[in-house]
Amino acid sequence: MQLASTRIVTADFDRLVAFYEAVTGLPATHYTPDFAEIRTPGATLAIQSTRTLALSGLDAVAEAAANRSAIIEFQVGDVDTEQARIASSIDVTVVQPPTTMPWGNRSLLLRDPDGTLINLFAPVTPEAKQRLGQS
Repeated sequence: MQLASTRIVTADFDRLVAFYEAVTGLPATHYTPDFAEIRTPGATLAIQSTRTLALSGLDAVAEAAANRSAIIEFQVGDVDTEQARIASSIDVTVVQPPTTMPWGNRSLLLRDPDGTLINLFAPVTPEAKQRLGQS
């Protein structure tokens, strides 16, 4: 089994797609006016408008901007550089500035416009680099 993607349902589709394009530095592929994907080397982030929920029968089970338990994580080369790049292109809510965590990752926590937590992290200790298959 392989994790293929994470999908976010949003009432403000264009804003959220633009936000994640700015955060990742990658363009979204729009399959319809209400569904797009941002493909990274490890997985895909899909973004879906609430307008499409009725088509898939999910309008009774998915609720936009209601997440308070999941964190979307992106591994980056340098957390501090990414923070500067992102801050220069969009207005973003920083939950936790770059901090080196006890498990050896440097981490920056942000919130997307719908309130979902985003962790940009980079392994900085030898143990963390080894755990993530880096030298």
